[in-house]
Amino acid sequence: MKLIRYCSLIASIFLLTSCSYFLDRIPGVYSLDIQQGNMISQDVINQLRPNMSKRQVLFVMGSPMLKDIFHERRWDYLYSLQAGGNPRVQKKISLFFDGDKLIGVQGDYRPSNIAGLKLSNEKTIDLPKRVLDKTLSQSILGFFDSSTETKTIKKNTSALEPVITPLPD
Repeated sequence: MKLIRYCSLIASIFLLTSCSYFLDRIPGVYSLDIQQGNMISQDVINQLRPNMSKRQVLFVMGSPMLKDIFHERRWDYLYSLQAGGNPRVQKKISLFFDGDKLIGVQGDYRPSNIAGLKLSNEKTIDLPKRVLDKTLSQSILGFFDSSTETKTIKKNTSALEPVITPLPD
């Protein structure tokens, strides 16, 4: 009797986890817009000027999402929006400082052409959504299959440094 209870419990857990795939696709179900991070727009980026102080940048952009202790000259701003179950849109901008002055901008938005402002050629690329080949139960049952082959993935170990374009005075 206990064996039947445990088996039915395990089967119901697997069935309920597979239902989450279908619940997202039911028409007529309202899903919330999820916004995270600092609101970044072209209008805000156009307000940035070379040699602005950190305090002025804080007033225009707000406090940075990431302030790395190893790169104190760099402030990162991230904005993520997932509207109503649609794919997530993520924008990023990095600001570079020399002491207390703004010297560079890098990321998804470009400031308008202002005299004395030089832009970076580096662009951010959005990757497509990952599609899984197996369901949860197939991947769990695959652990016990002795006929599967193991695959090795080669990883590129070369570290890429960000390109910082200085802003002329």
